[in-house]
Amino acid sequence: MKFRTERDGLLEALATAGRAASTRGAGGPGATSLQLALHGNHLVVTGSDPDLVIEVRASVAGDSDGVVLVPSRLLVDIVRSFEPGAVTLTSDEDEVRITSGRAEFTVRIPVGAEISRLSAAEGEGITLPTTLFAEGLRQVVRAALADDTRAPQLTGVLMVATDAGLRLVATDSYRLAFRDLAGVSALAPGSEVLIPARALAEIQRLVGSGSDGAEGKAEPLVFHHGELDAVFDLGEVQLTTRLLRGPFPDYERLLPASYPNSFTTSRDDLASALRRVRLMVRDTKDATTPVRIAFGDGGAELTVLTAETGRAAERVEGAYSGDELVVAFNPTYLLDGIEAIRSDTIILDVIDSTKPATVRGAEEDDYRYLLMPVRVS
Repeated sequence: MKFRTERDGLLEALATAGRAASTRGAGGPGATSLQLALHGNHLVVTGSDPDLVIEVRASVAGDSDGVVLVPSRLLVDIVRSFEPGAVTLTSDEDEVRITSGRAEFTVRIPVGAEISRLSAAEGEGITLPTTLFAEGLRQVVRAALADDTRAPQLTGVLMVATDAGLRLVATDSYRLAFRDLAGVSALAPGSEVLIPARALAEIQRLVGSGSDGAEGKAEPLVFHHGELDAVFDLGEVQLTTRLLRGPFPDYERLLPASYPNSFTTSRDDLASALRRVRLMVRDTKDATTPVRIAFGDGGAELTVLTAETGRAAERVEGAYSGDELVVAFNPTYLLDGIEAIRSDTIILDVIDSTKPATVRGAEEDDYRYLLMPVRVS
């Protein structure tokens, strides 16, 4: 194999596909390798582990066709180290040579390496509203469980077909988030699929939709799934992921019918105050020390108290209706919910110090973030 291309485009393709290459040591040398396949002037870079495959297509100046596997992290670091300009990659049976300017690297091909393949989903794909879908992922994926050793099904996002469109749901059993995407028809009526949050986080990153307000990619996002796998196509990138199995919690029964207490305030004011008081536990042994919120007439008092570092308190002005009470929350989880809100004004609904509270935007009825309080003495 031999081809020549510009560093920046090659680096983007390698880094994107490399995000699927496992760093946990599972799957043998292929799980930490990238496959480069050249046909004419078309290069396909593939990274994979047993549950996720990312393929990136790129145009290059091809000289001779071929397929080669190269250690993922090393190849990305090599190309990133080059100055902007042309990069030439040549391979034979034993090694790969990467050159740019006066720099030359020779990398041995891993012995016995193979790339994981997932089954291709059959049928015609559904085109999703790219930016809207990515915005929904930004709000929901944060609530999924990160560690799959406790309950693997909670590491996924449930996509549910509803009468109004599509609902995205995630929970780690301490918090729950759901977003309704009105008018989006991605699944057959009454059906649902459970997709790993890791894969959906990659879709969100590829689109480029985030809390900074950046515009998403213009490419259409095409989704289709089979019994075992789901596929997302976005421009020159195809992501295939294995679907999760197992019972997802009956989340609707967790939604309180009503709330007797409600606090309305500025999203930015509450988020800023929470970040400040959380500084008291940032470098302590127990970073999950709760923030106590005392709700009362005219506002709420945030307090963090630790024996190790001391005490921080700040009052946030706002409109409160209900009984005076104190509720404690994991500060990171609460901040996640606040940052997911799009509205400038947020509403924090609470029942008491033991039942789920809800964070929602004053002008958005399509998103809810539920959070369990922390029991404190």
